[in-house]
Amino acid sequence: MTKKNSSEKPLCVGLISLGCAKNLVDAEIMLGSLLKSGVEITNDAARADAVIVNTCSFIDSAQEESVDTIFESVELREAANRGQAVIVSGCLPQRFRNELPRLMPEVDAFMGIDQVAQVGDIVGKALESRAGKVANEKLKIKNSKTKVSARLNELEKSRVADEHEHESAIRGTEKFGKTKTVVSAKAPSSILHPPSSPILDVTQRPVFIPDFETPRFRLTPKHFAYVKIAEGCNHPCSFCIIPRMRGSHRSRTQADIVKEVKALIAAGVKEINLISQDSTYYGLDLRPNHSRAISSPEKFSAAAKSLAADATTICTLLRELNSLKGDFWIRLLYTHPAHWTDELIQTIADCKKVARYVDMPLQHIHENMLERMRRETSQQYIVDLIRKIRAGVPGIALRTTFIVGFPGETEASFNALLDFIRDTKFERLGVFAYSKEDGTRAGAMAGQLSDKAKQKRRERAMHAQHKVAVAVSESFIGREIKVLVEGEANARQLQSANVSSWEHGLIRETDKHTSQMKGHYFVARGEADAPDIDGRIYIHAPRGEVPVGKFAKVKIIGHTDYDLIAEPR
Repeated sequence: MTKKNSSEKPLCVGLISLGCAKNLVDAEIMLGSLLKSGVEITNDAARADAVIVNTCSFIDSAQEESVDTIFESVELREAANRGQAVIVSGCLPQRFRNELPRLMPEVDAFMGIDQVAQVGDIVGKALESRAGKVANEKLKIKNSKTKVSARLNELEKSRVADEHEHESAIRGTEKFGKTKTVVSAKAPSSILHPPSSPILDVTQRPVFIPDFETPRFRLTPKHFAYVKIAEGCNHPCSFCIIPRMRGSHRSRTQADIVKEVKALIAAGVKEINLISQDSTYYGLDLRPNHSRAISSPEKFSAAAKSLAADATTICTLLRELNSLKGDFWIRLLYTHPAHWTDELIQTIADCKKVARYVDMPLQHIHENMLERMRRETSQQYIVDLIRKIRAGVPGIALRTTFIVGFPGETEASFNALLDFIRDTKFERLGVFAYSKEDGTRAGAMAGQLSDKAKQKRRERAMHAQHKVAVAVSESFIGREIKVLVEGEANARQLQSANVSSWEHGLIRETDKHTSQMKGHYFVARGEADAPDIDGRIYIHAPRGEVPVGKFAKVKIIGHTDYDLIAEPR
């Protein structure tokens, strides 16, 4: 599918990606597949033959952002290029596969997670379908964004949970709508529809997992990359919809991941970010006759101990990646507290290329809240685990997220969380205000709090963490550390202190000191700083003095509320 016909130039496709890093990897796979088939990629939607909107649907605000973006694309198509096909991919069609064709007849095709590598064929079919619609002007229909969003919410209220669900989503804040990425640069049979209806190619329960041979066009800067080591999740959290949209946990083979990482290192990548829904579960599904019912710490530990000596685990993967030649970091993201082992702590301590950094969402600390959230970890288990991690890997930075205002959260249970934040002194922390999702287990619980009460608790939690963050920053003064230089800082970066995401909550609030920085700075990250979500290190140096996209040694000479200020060494 390289040309409209033999005499015309290659097809031109634009893509808008919403949501998390895992969704971004799906977008990279779609772009790689399109480029391999000879398609030209553009960031100018008006001139594209087809536009793909890669959606997120974890919570209402994510869903609304997706619906808004779809209709914005349709409106642009109607105004500038009526022959353009609009294709919707990702979590929204995965979640509402049967309803979307009826709710959004303006869209030409819906595709699921299993179909990302077949995007070229779907684009071709969507263009054929679009041509038929344009030829029959009577089929022109327009729905409102408000109507579609309201209908999706109604569907969630009336939906009956299937056997795989445990859950649904609350992950986010009102700050959500900042996840859009506009990019430049054999599948199950589709369900048949009349010519006027959108094409639907979405499997009910995803099974796809990319491998090294899957085409991919990276959208991250040259110096860092995301490597998806697994897909799906087996956890029963009462607030999470991932198992229904992404399927059960399924790991890539270790040899395949190593092959990808070797290629990335050869291409100049300095930071390998390992991602999945639960990275600590990696490899456990590869064991013979495996059972998914090992989510609790006790069952997981027993399963891990029973593995054969040559079994694949996150520990064997980290050790092999650490043995590769080159100067690079390995960052482990999305770990679950229930699946940490003593071996993993020892592995991180032994592997010098693995960043001294833990991304481990805890969600709460009060016993009753952990039970209602179905987190499978107790308060004492979490306290003991943090103590073991810090003792086993001195200097490690702990990142976590908490949910405040969850149904049934009393003032006493919230105060227990505040005390835990103050006492534990997490180096990195994000806070969510719970958002009620109709049709979920948590949404049906008694003890719902008002929005005002939830926002007030988030403010109080952020205030407690702010004091911790300042103390953490002060502890770095005078130290020399290794950093990865991202680029030159611009005025917008120096002034934009608010950071939030659907996965990590409100991470930082306005930092009045950052906007007062004068002179020329480079932006860098240390081992304690993951891309996009953590702190920044501003290096005060003239242009050309610091190597962009490479490691550098700096001395910390100051700090703002959340960031560090350094000079080259």
